[in-house]
Amino acid sequence: MNHLKRHNPSQLPAWKALQDQVGRINENTLTGMFKADPDRVNRFTADLPELHLDYSKNLIDAEVMQSLLDLAVQTELGHGIEQLFSGAMINETEERAVYHMALRAPKDAVMEVDGENVVPAVHSVLEKMETFVHSLDSDWKGFSGKKITDIVNIGIGGSDLGPVMVVEALKPYQVSGRRVHFVSNIDGSHISQTLAELDQETTLFIIASKTFTTIETMTNAHTARKWFREKGSESDVRKHFVAVSTNIEAVEKFGIDSRNAFEFWDWVGGRYSLSSAIGLSIMVAVGPRHFRDLLSGMHAIDQHFQTSEFENNLPVILALLGIWYTNFLGAQTEAVLPYDQNLQFLATYLQQASMESNGKMVDRSGKRVHYDTGAILWGGAGTNSQHSFFQLLHQGTHLIPCDFIIAANPTHTLGHHHDLLVANALAQCEALMQGKPEKQVRDELAAMPPEKIEQLTPFKVFSGNRPSTMIMISKLTPFNLGRLIALYEHKIFVQGYIWNIFSFDQFGVELGKQLAKAIEPEIKGDVKPEKHDASTNNLLLKFKSWKRY
Repeated sequence: MNHLKRHNPSQLPAWKALQDQVGRINENTLTGMFKADPDRVNRFTADLPELHLDYSKNLIDAEVMQSLLDLAVQTELGHGIEQLFSGAMINETEERAVYHMALRAPKDAVMEVDGENVVPAVHSVLEKMETFVHSLDSDWKGFSGKKITDIVNIGIGGSDLGPVMVVEALKPYQVSGRRVHFVSNIDGSHISQTLAELDQETTLFIIASKTFTTIETMTNAHTARKWFREKGSESDVRKHFVAVSTNIEAVEKFGIDSRNAFEFWDWVGGRYSLSSAIGLSIMVAVGPRHFRDLLSGMHAIDQHFQTSEFENNLPVILALLGIWYTNFLGAQTEAVLPYDQNLQFLATYLQQASMESNGKMVDRSGKRVHYDTGAILWGGAGTNSQHSFFQLLHQGTHLIPCDFIIAANPTHTLGHHHDLLVANALAQCEALMQGKPEKQVRDELAAMPPEKIEQLTPFKVFSGNRPSTMIMISKLTPFNLGRLIALYEHKIFVQGYIWNIFSFDQFGVELGKQLAKAIEPEIKGDVKPEKHDASTNNLLLKFKSWKRY
């Protein structure tokens, strides 16, 4: 049974209408469109309580936006959303439902997978997580009777990126007296440098791996266990290690008490799992109440996405803008630019969420697509980014639509800093749109000799007409962070649905991992390297000749 409709979006009337509108948009400018439409700001803004979306500085007009909305209708996006929220098996290649929305549903909700309401199980795990976190403040002690002061989350991919991003984002809300660390990379530098700062008597490890077989995670977990055993006994492992996994047999074999294993389910994709038990490190860092607020924010956007008309639906609007740039205006990348230091890892988190989801070249019927899917997503926190890559945004040759994110109120008390931060964000959006025309440049250089003016003018001209979207929240709270995360989650779903691809598998991740298993014994010297291409064989031989450990 096909749970998601099959379609070729490039053959639909709305797609062809959008192709016809490219010329008109390219002949116009953003400043010109603002002059021509006095109501442009109202036309291209949308609001939720304490969340404002301004997309008026995008290369669109009313006709383009209507055609994008028509594309959503013609691909039957409404049916896709229904299937997503029904618990249907829309991850068809892996025969799984996609139901991260159930992880933040209220206790009285009914959300079924294979005829079973999964919400009671979700809340049972949440309550177990809360009990564990409260125990860290009361009766949970290390093997020597000391209180746990440091928690190390060992995971990778979705078991790391989401928790890292959220814990950093919610630093102002963190529980005092506890430090949360993250180890993901199999590079020994990561875990050795982390452990060097810690004490076995006061450190607890969260091993986050659904299967408890992920090679990077388990290699780091065994290294952590070996380090712990330098002071603690075998029986003490249970006091210093817990697991987030479904493989209870492997958890127990490692030495972790099965009662300290926190469950999640195969309908939770890794990159959408921070609201599951994978978020245990988040709850440890900020406490149960703030974690619940995070889930409430995500649920609020889930409801908005499920029930709002497309023209007022924030995830749909963001997704359609991305499709416009990717498929019609030739943009290859998009930038996410939060003007908040605590959101410095947001772009990295969204890279995985978006690029692992929609980096696909085969449609839902198994046929090669002949249009672009997935944008290359990147970015960083302002104002640091202004002194890094903004030069390319302003005067480079690439079209790069940008999402700016600001909070009206800071989480600190240095108000003059925040005023300057927001001034920079608003100024960058304005500068990207308006640019600096040649006449203005010449006027600014008027005091210079004429030959110097001629020399410098080309270098100081900014073309402008570069698009941006502004997302403004009242304050970076756990609730509003949850809304931001869910906003982008559903944007990703909409884009994948319209592109007619499966967004929830990631087979492209597996090939390199499979080959690494074959190369590892050759690295160790157990097998002679000869079965690869000439370059790989030569690199192996070179590495082995230099290896000194």
